[in-house]
Amino acid sequence: MARRKVTSISRVVTRPRRPGWIVDAERLDLAIYAAVARTPTPALDVAMSRLSQAADYSRLSVIAAGLLAVTGGPRGRRAAVHGLASLGVTATVVNVAVKPLGRRRRPDRLAEEVPLARHVRMPVSRSFPSGHSAGAFAFATGVGHVSPTAAGPLRALAALVAYSRVHTGVHYPGDVLAGALIGTTLAQVTTHGGGRLGTRIRGRSVPWR
Repeated sequence: MARRKVTSISRVVTRPRRPGWIVDAERLDLAIYAAVARTPTPALDVAMSRLSQAADYSRLSVIAAGLLAVTGGPRGRRAAVHGLASLGVTATVVNVAVKPLGRRRRPDRLAEEVPLARHVRMPVSRSFPSGHSAGAFAFATGVGHVSPTAAGPLRALAALVAYSRVHTGVHYPGDVLAGALIGTTLAQVTTHGGGRLGTRIRGRSVPWR
């Protein structure tokens, strides 16, 4: 018995302590998730579930890109290209590099009493960060590099998609916030990098005469 007690105590002592602000942030994250889960919103439940499912595989962004390309003329096509490029880079980085490092488990919807009417398919990937949020904000930011007018509604749609992931119980609020920040940042890097490359290529090309 004495040996077991010493062993258990040593494990507690040697366990690395996390900074206090991280612990507090995690508590707030869990509290907000629980508050959303337990707040009755029957009018929103079906709408958020459908929106969350519609955003699977970035379908909404792909549809928006198609509409921009068809109706927006040359500027709309450039905006669509920038948006899809930003989306592609973000999806690759998030799924290949960030999610495996995050290692955060998905929420337990049953334990948190998320209403069944909200449920969508629970992804098998890690919870942090939200790929839906990252992709939606990346696309909106990429489009905004060329067409700020079109980016406004797309950012509003991205915010709704991000919230829908919390409302349906498949992500914590911190997951979608991180996803939005990562998507926005990677889109800015992608668009600026692509713009510089295009400028260099145009500068070196010989115009037709």
